[in-house]
This record gives sequence, C-alpha cells and structure tokens, in this order.
Amino acid sequence: MKNLILEVAERILSGGNIKMEEALELINIDENNTEVLKALFEGANSIRKKFAGNKADLCTILNTKSGKCSEDCKFCAQSIHYKTGVDEYELLDYNKILERAKEMEQEGAHRFSLVTSGKRISGKDFNKIVDIYKRLNRDTNLKLCASHGIISYEQAVKLKEVGVSMYHHNIEACKDYYSKICTTHTYEDRIKTIENLLNAELEICCGGIIGMGEGNTERIKMAFEIKSLGVKSIPLNVLNPVEGTPLENRIPLSPNEILKTMALFRYIIPDCYLRYAGGRMALKEKQNIGFKAGVNAALVGNYLTTIGNKIVDDKRMIICEGFEI
Repeated sequence: MKNLILEVAERILSGGNIKMEEALELINIDENNTEVLKALFEGANSIRKKFAGNKADLCTILNTKSGKCSEDCKFCAQSIHYKTGVDEYELLDYNKILERAKEMEQEGAHRFSLVTSGKRISGKDFNKIVDIYKRLNRDTNLKLCASHGIISYEQAVKLKEVGVSMYHHNIEACKDYYSKICTTHTYEDRIKTIENLLNAELEICCGGIIGMGEGNTERIKMAFEIKSLGVKSIPLNVLNPVEGTPLENRIPLSPNEILKTMALFRYIIPDCYLRYAGGRMALKEKQNIGFKAGVNAALVGNYLTTIGNKIVDDKRMIICEGFEI
C-alpha cells in the first residue's frame, strides 16, 4: 500500500492525476494502520505544498436568518420538519451584522459570509441582503461571501455587483447518495445554482458533509464530482448529530477516518483551499494533524448552530504547523 501511495503522490507532483480506483483503494486503508496513514498524510502534505503553498485562508460566517427552513435535509437543525429547539429569527439588523464583521476582521479573518436559512432568498429579504452587502463592502476590508441557498443567475449578478466575491453552495453528498439526505429539492437543483454562479463569474465555495451514513465510495465520488465543477474552495464538514433530526443517532466518525478522507480530497484536487468546516471538534486533539495532511484553510469562530474554536487558538495552531496567515 505504501508503494501505491508513493506512486500516486509522485504522479500528482509531476502533473498527473489520481485514478478513481486508486482513490477507492487508499480511502479503505485500515484507520489503525498508523504507518500507512502517515505515508498517506505525508503525500497529501507534499501535494499541498507544491500546488497551494503555505498560505492559510481563514473565513467566518454569521447566521443572519435562522430556522423555519422548508427543506428536509436530514442533518439540519434549522428544518421545520424536525424539533431541535434551534433559535429562530428573521434577518438581523445591519448594525449587529457590522459589529460582528468588524470583530472578525480585527481577529484576523480574511472572509466574512452571511448565511440565511431556507431553500432560497427572494423578494424583500433578497433586496435587504443586497443592501447589507453593499454597506459591508463600504464599511469593511473583508472579502465578502454569501450563502443563501438556491439562487438565479440574475440574483448572482446582483450579489457580485455589490461586492460579493464568493458564493457558498455545498453539494452535501455525491449524486448517488443525495436523495437519502434530502427529498424536498434535488442534487440537480444544487448543480443548477452552481452553473448560475459560474455564469455570473462568482467564485464558488462548494463541499459537503461526511459521516451521514455514506460509505467510502460515496465520499470519493463526491470529491470527484466537486473536482469536475472546477471548485477551488472546498469546506469539508463532519456530521455533528443534532438531537431531533433523523441523523441524531449516527455514531461520529473517528479522527483517523476524518483525516484520511481529507487527505484523499487533496490527492484528488491538488490546488484547492481544503477547508476545515463544521464538526471538526470530532478530531479532538488531532485537529493540527489535518494541516499536515492536506488541509490549508479553516472556517473559524462560531458556526451556524454550534460553537467553534476561538480564532486566536486556530491562528496559533496553524502558524505552529508552518503556515502563513
């Protein structure tokens, strides 16, 4: 197995690609085989250094509208289909949003994203969010990102006009597994939104969630599907089972399973920002190892419905692993 790792890593470093069957073989490495895992991680790290350098990208999000989502995504605390006790509120006041943005900017975040619950944003809410981005672009030096569900090409163009540079829209799971986690919209609906964003010439942040009951094959398929979209910012979430959702009893993935998956994403998409996102607390004391196994970006601060690491702690960890912030 170590010979395969070395062969694949060398091929990628020389400008080639990993094959699907090779990725499937590598992701099935026994998580307790520390010697082989070490070789896999070292290969991912060398690929990251060559194709993405030593700069780490930090982003933060603000849950700007919470709860009452019409969709039945089985992992989500904000769905109206499940009783999770999540806070519910309409669009936040601009002054609250600006206060949070300034705080994140001062703490060293590069990007700031507004996130709203719901299948899509439209009408008065969309007009309000456009105005908010326009004002944030004027009042901060942050790169502005957006995450508002399914949007049209026309909406994407308007967001770009007021200073949004990147739109976040996960595929969540591979095409073959998607219907098992959501039935109120389709995988194709998500791809259509990504096509609208590409046509509007917005950068795209697109990843997914692991640990929802999918197998290793589905995780590798998701990575190749994301690669086919040309995405360069890839947030990998780890399921944090929420009480009241259909996935509440899922056993969390082990740290080595998480790290192994992230390393394979680096082999598959060598030049991306591979981003720690929600649920990385499952790594426990091994969070720093990801930065030696292909990861080079992080969602920092508090997340949508969970508490994340303190930004100062993340920065210290990342710098200790040899990255520039």
